[in-house]
Amino acid sequence: MITRPQLTLDDVKRIASAAEAEALRNGWAVTIAIADDGGHLLWLQRLDGAAPVSSHIAPAKARTAALGRRDTAVYEEMINKGRVAFLSAPTVDGLLEGGVPIVVDGHCIGAVGVSGARSPEDVQVARAGIAAL
Repeated sequence: MITRPQLTLDDVKRIASAAEAEALRNGWAVTIAIADDGGHLLWLQRLDGAAPVSSHIAPAKARTAALGRRDTAVYEEMINKGRVAFLSAPTVDGLLEGGVPIVVDGHCIGAVGVSGARSPEDVQVARAGIAAL
C-alpha cells in the first residue's frame, strides 16, 4: 500500500488566499479553482470583475492538470503544434495554459486552475497559491 499526502481544507484555504493575494496585488480579475488529485472541485472563487466564463474555464484547467499530472500549457502547446486529435481526449477540456498540478513528495495531490488574465499571469497566480504550501 502507498502512503501519500492529501490536500486538507486548511491547505486549500491557504492556496486560495495566496493566489487571491497575487491576483489582487497585480490587479488581475480572475477565477481561482482548486481540485483534488481526481480532478474534483474543492474550491472556486471568482474575484470581482472576473468574466463569468472564467468560472467554467478555471475548474476545467484544474481538473485537466490534476488528471494529467502536468501543466495544461503542455496540452495547449501539443494542440497548437498540430496534434488536434488530442481535443477528443475524454474528461479533459481545460486544454489552455493556466492549470498547474500540486506535487508533494513526488505525488500529484491536486491542481490549481486560474482563468481571467493572460495565460502567463494565470500561471503566476496558480504558482503563487501552490507556493503557500
